[in-house]
Amino acid sequence: MKFIDEAKIEVHAGKGGDGAATFRREKYIPRGGPNGGDGGAGGSVWARADRNVNTLIDYRFARIHRAQDGGRGMGADCYGKAGADVELRMPVGTVVRDEATGDLVADLAKDGERALLARGGRGGLGNVHFKSSVNRAPRQFTRGEPGESRRLSLELRVLADVGLLGLPNAGKSTFIRAVSAARPKVADYPFTTLHPSLGVVRVGDASFVVADIPGLIEGASEGAGLGHQFLRHLSRTRLLLHLVDLTQPTPAQDARVIAAELRKYEGTLARKPRWLVFNKIDSVPDAEQRAQKVLNALRWKRPAFRISALTGEGCRALSQAISRELAR
Repeated sequence: MKFIDEAKIEVHAGKGGDGAATFRREKYIPRGGPNGGDGGAGGSVWARADRNVNTLIDYRFARIHRAQDGGRGMGADCYGKAGADVELRMPVGTVVRDEATGDLVADLAKDGERALLARGGRGGLGNVHFKSSVNRAPRQFTRGEPGESRRLSLELRVLADVGLLGLPNAGKSTFIRAVSAARPKVADYPFTTLHPSLGVVRVGDASFVVADIPGLIEGASEGAGLGHQFLRHLSRTRLLLHLVDLTQPTPAQDARVIAAELRKYEGTLARKPRWLVFNKIDSVPDAEQRAQKVLNALRWKRPAFRISALTGEGCRALSQAISRELAR
């Protein structure tokens, strides 16, 4: 199935039913009083996180969602029937925003979590509510209120413990294949990864989820390349693994490009724990010396690792270090 992580929809809650203006009409009660019932409430539109739903693709084709209107009030003090609600199933990790204001409407971070997207209108009052000592035969009633209508934007942010980032062809997809059962596409050209891939890494009795994010390029935070669409997926991770290709001529500058894009896109990303992972050490004779030069140039004080995602060298030690970090 194609991965879709954005969609725009309209939601329309149901209108409340009108109240009734009726009177008792029984054989031995010639002047029966008012008995008009209230209108039923309009149906509401809800969102529910469902772990069995993986993409937002359904909402690319079904953009308008309407709940049922409430029924009109009836005689004999009978209330109108409430309109049926509509519940929209969305992937866990979906963020819903009001398109007009940008305000957050819902953040569906847990399976089964529910959020109200549009509230149904209240039903109108029947004439029984307007009876008084001076108005014993009221004909007044009120109309049902309209339901809420909104245009919403949906974003899916993957839920993972660890996020992989780096320039295109840094080896992220090869790494996730090496440490998990995930099988993202791997090839020797930029932008092989066109959507996030998730892999579960098991270390003894523990496990964690790694997200392979499409490669970033300079200017990604302003919309260049593919990275702008996927930087959001890093926001939920607890740890970032920054893969640096040691076979490139300027690995230190490559690392600075990614760090700059994180700062520009969202300050919280730049503050997340980030480890440097030097990849492709099998292809560079002086890998240790090159890695140390990069660390010196960056004045790096945080953890750094040397691996070959292709041969698996160093990957187990890195996975164990990640497991310990996440368990803290």
